[in-house]
Amino acid sequence: MSNFDSDGGAENEWEERGDLAWNEFDWERYLREQDESVHRYLRFYESAKGKADRIDAVADLMGWGDGDWTDDDSGGKEETAAATTDDEAEVPDFADDDDEVYTLHKNPIFIATKAISLSLKGHWQSVAEVTGKVPQPLALSLLAALHRQEEEAVHAIHALDFGDYAMAVSIFKRALSSLNGSLALLNDEAANRYRAVAAFREEALPRLFDLREIWLRVIAECREELERPAEDES
Repeated sequence: MSNFDSDGGAENEWEERGDLAWNEFDWERYLREQDESVHRYLRFYESAKGKADRIDAVADLMGWGDGDWTDDDSGGKEETAAATTDDEAEVPDFADDDDEVYTLHKNPIFIATKAISLSLKGHWQSVAEVTGKVPQPLALSLLAALHRQEEEAVHAIHALDFGDYAMAVSIFKRALSSLNGSLALLNDEAANRYRAVAAFREEALPRLFDLREIWLRVIAECREELERPAEDES
């Protein structure tokens, strides 16, 4: 699925784990690595926010270009190494770990969604926590809407990872509906009389539109998969 192909063989990779037995330390290290991927995506995203093609530009920097990156990380690692950014040197390379496995945390859609959502929620919380800067009902309603759209998108990505494209489309549509709710709150004329709300809106709209673009791409590609004739297994 283009730069955001999530068909990474999740089932196969889990089946190939064999007798792999990780303890809590192993999983904690693994999860920290995946947390770093989210923050790394966000750093790339912030540096590219002035670009019209920032979604694809960041995907390329993450090593998610076209090709078999979902099955073989070598191509992605070469692309990422070619990018001359300070972030590259900061990321520890655990790619040679023979015990590395695939989980949802490695899904590009998951990483992009979590990173952009993190920036939206973090920025809004820093604004809304100051008394009097924004109306209290809006502070709560928008934060709830941002959490809801992220949660629904994550549920959709779960369905996507299990190959249930129809369910993924249905849940992504719910996430889009919640995202439209966030947009409606930010476009409210009365709310934008508050300077802090207007400033946040200017920063938030491109991010919300990027999330919508990513989810719409995945929906379109899921529908392509659903329309593809089933292979004759006889």
